[in-house]
Amino acid sequence: MSTPGSGKPQAGKSKKKRRMALLGSTGSIGVGTLEVVRHLDGEFEITALTASQNWRKLAQQALEYRPRMVVLSQPAGKHDAAALEHALRGRRIEVRTGPAAMEEAAARDDVDIVAVAVVGAAGLKPALAAARAGKWIALSNKESLVVAGGVVMPLARRCGAKVLPVDSEHSAIFQALRCGRRKEIQRIILTASGGPFRTWPRERMNRATVAEALDHPNWRMGPKITVDSATLMNKALEIIEAHWLFDLPAERIDVLIHPQSIIHSMIEFVDASIIAQLGAPDMRTAIQYALTHPHRRQSCSRRVDWSKIQEMTFEEPKDHFPALALGYEVVRRGGTSGAVLNAANETANALFREGKIPFGRIVRQAARVLEKHLQSGFIAQPTLADLLAADAWARREAMP
Repeated sequence: MSTPGSGKPQAGKSKKKRRMALLGSTGSIGVGTLEVVRHLDGEFEITALTASQNWRKLAQQALEYRPRMVVLSQPAGKHDAAALEHALRGRRIEVRTGPAAMEEAAARDDVDIVAVAVVGAAGLKPALAAARAGKWIALSNKESLVVAGGVVMPLARRCGAKVLPVDSEHSAIFQALRCGRRKEIQRIILTASGGPFRTWPRERMNRATVAEALDHPNWRMGPKITVDSATLMNKALEIIEAHWLFDLPAERIDVLIHPQSIIHSMIEFVDASIIAQLGAPDMRTAIQYALTHPHRRQSCSRRVDWSKIQEMTFEEPKDHFPALALGYEVVRRGGTSGAVLNAANETANALFREGKIPFGRIVRQAARVLEKHLQSGFIAQPTLADLLAADAWARREAMP
C-alpha cells in the first residue's frame, strides 16, 4: 500500500478534524461509517455525502451532518434532485447530480479522507479521482480493484494516496501484517461464512429463492453483496482484491469456510506462526480501523461474548461453489479479465434479484462470459479505456 501525502493529517496526531467525503452514504457500509463518525465525536467533519437514488435518506443524513455538498449520482426520476434541494433549502448545502459530481466530491480540496462505500463498478471512477488527488482512501468498494487494480494501485503510489481496506477480511490481513513484514508472508487465509447455502445440496441451492439468498446467517449487508455471499462470488472478488492490496500471487491466497465468522482472516508467516484477527461480525470495527489507522479508539462495535462461543469450526469450500475458481483464474490471467468477471456477475446478480434467472445460473452466466472473453477479446496490458470497454461488453453479453 502507498503512503499518504505529507499534507494529509493523520488520526491521533492533530486535534484538527479530518474532513471526509463519504461516497455511498445510504448503503449498509455508508450507514455504518456515519455511526462510527458519530461515535468518534469531534474527530471527523463530513464535507460531502453521495448516494445513488435514495434522496430521502440522503437528505436526513445531510440535515444531521451538514456537509457542504451532497450528490445524487443516479436519480430515479427528474423530480428527485428538486425534492432533495427542497428538503435542504436554506441549509447552504450544494446539491449536485450525476456520476461526474461524485468524482468531484472525491477530489475536493476540503477533503482529507474519502470513504468509498459505493457498490459495484460505479465506485471505480471516484476511487481513481481520490487516488489522483492523493487522498486517504477507506475502500470498501472491492470492485475498484477487481476491475482496475493494475491502474488504481500504481496511481495511488504515484500520487501519494493511501488505500486502506474496509472489507473485514482484508482489514484483518492489514491488521495482522503489523506482526510481520510482507516478505515474511507464507500465505494468507481469507475466511468465509459459507453463506446461507453452505449445507444445502447443489440441486436445492440452484433453485433457491431471492428471499432465501438474502437471508445471510451472520452479516447484514446490501442485497447485491448478500447474493454474492450466497454464491461465494464475494469471496472470489476478495481473492482478486487481496492480490492487488497485498501483492500476492494466487497460490498464496487460500479460502477457508468458518461458519461462525469470528476469525475474519489469517496470515501464515514463513516461520509457521499464524496471526489471526478476531471479532464479532460487525463491519464498524473494520470501518473504524481504516479511519483511525494506525491508532485504535473505543468502538461502538459489538463485542464477542466468549462464554457463548461453543465452537469455532473450519472446512474447505465445497465443489458446488464454482465462483472461487473464477477468482483464481482472474488473478492468474490479469488484464481485462477482472473487469469482465465483475460486470458479468453484477448483471447476472441483478437478473436473479429481479426474478429473471434462477440462482444456479448466476455463476454459470459469469463463467460463460469470462470464458468467451478469454478466448477472444482479452487484453493483457489494458488501459483504463480498455477496462471500461470490457466492462460494457460483458454487461451486454451477460444479458439473457
